[in-house]
Amino acid sequence: MSVDSSSEVLKERLGKIRGLKAKGVSLYSDGFVPTDIIRDLLEPFQDGRQVKVAGRVMTRRLHGKSAFADVRDETEKIQIYVKYDLVGKEQFGFFESLDLGDILGIEGALFITQKGERSIKVERFVLLAKIVRTLPEKRHGLRDVEARYRQRYLDLMMSEGVRDVFRKRSQLMREIRSFLEERGFTEVETPMMQPIPGGARARPFVTHHEALDTHLYLRVAPELYLKRLLVGGFSKVFEMNRNFRNEGLSSQHNPEFTMLELYQAYANYESMMVLTEELVTTMVRKVCQSETISFGEYHIGFKRPWKRISFYDELKEKSGVDWRRGKISSLAGEVGIPIDQFPEEVDQLNEAFDRFVEPELVDPTFVVDYPAVTTPLAKRRTDDQGVVERFELYVARMEIANAFSELNDPFEQRERLMAQKEIIGVDKKLDEDFLTALEYAMPPAGGLGIGIDRLVMLLTNSPSIRDVILFPQLRPVSYLNLTTPHGEKGEGV
Repeated sequence: MSVDSSSEVLKERLGKIRGLKAKGVSLYSDGFVPTDIIRDLLEPFQDGRQVKVAGRVMTRRLHGKSAFADVRDETEKIQIYVKYDLVGKEQFGFFESLDLGDILGIEGALFITQKGERSIKVERFVLLAKIVRTLPEKRHGLRDVEARYRQRYLDLMMSEGVRDVFRKRSQLMREIRSFLEERGFTEVETPMMQPIPGGARARPFVTHHEALDTHLYLRVAPELYLKRLLVGGFSKVFEMNRNFRNEGLSSQHNPEFTMLELYQAYANYESMMVLTEELVTTMVRKVCQSETISFGEYHIGFKRPWKRISFYDELKEKSGVDWRRGKISSLAGEVGIPIDQFPEEVDQLNEAFDRFVEPELVDPTFVVDYPAVTTPLAKRRTDDQGVVERFELYVARMEIANAFSELNDPFEQRERLMAQKEIIGVDKKLDEDFLTALEYAMPPAGGLGIGIDRLVMLLTNSPSIRDVILFPQLRPVSYLNLTTPHGEKGEGV
């Protein structure tokens, strides 16, 4: 990998560390508590102010009996000035021996150099943490994309842009919570480990509880538990947390991902469309300070109202096939969908949509009225029993949100889940407790799910979901080929 320390450089670094230890130098000190952050020192800048900061040495320039370095904390970077006459022979010599990446505690006074650079004149410094490896080359950072994801700490260390992505992610989640709480929603937590994986058609991760001697499943969706809360008397609930699906990896898919899921009593999918428009446009304005964003080659406006298209009508127009007339499997074969890979009608319809319609959905678009076979938890339209009151929101050719009018008829719900069980197979279990809960009467409701990771991708112009998850899932790799901090033969320091 591009960030590996070469064997010779590492041996030299380890030799230096052994030498410092032999002199009794503390390489990992504590007790230094910074009282300032660099960003607040720069604006407003107060010449002569005494400061106490901590940060990582990113650059260093030696000039005889004086030296300059750039030190950065989480917020910003600042130049420091170290002068032999001010810190003394011992400290100046120690400063000369430092390496890029060392973390220092610094005390001194603010001043402006002759070149106009806002700086700290160092009066005292202490080494807080010694770097063993060597930093990536500063100009290019981590050019190996795989290394960026596997060693995110280096990616964050070397790139302000990467740090900004994750600051915006944090801001987005705060803003979403604030938006929903202002509208009367209550944030809740539902089980991550479930005895029956429900709420979505997906392959779960399986674990085993030793004390109970039973299999449990990492949740694929929180839906059925959130609906139980509507039965219990909550009228507006939301959860923003992780889901897990034991499926493929791609630029839009990670097995562990973050979803916002919310439910509102006495609402429907039309209500959810209005809420989705309000929520997403608010987030775009808050995070991007605009109603227009750039994403790759696209410039996307979020001015309301957004376009609405019908699933069947749009699929007919783009594929040239009327999918409501004839056997789905035959029509799928006609357009080149391999039936052996997509054996069920629901899969064939979804694949047809992904092929013919999704590539055209760049601007915010609600796709409405999905085939009933695709969504057993949604209400059918009263004027067309073949479709359900469901929409998906697409932006930049990505599905961002999914919502529907929730089915609350316990008899029809059982019927439709049984039909889905026949499709999926004997391993699919019905959640009898959920069905029992419906028998206590769940109010009519609208439900909405928004993929947080994909929304962050949009708002930060990030092409891959791995760019917006701090530690994305990656294929296993052996670290045996990496030189360890203890040297090739395991020698210590």
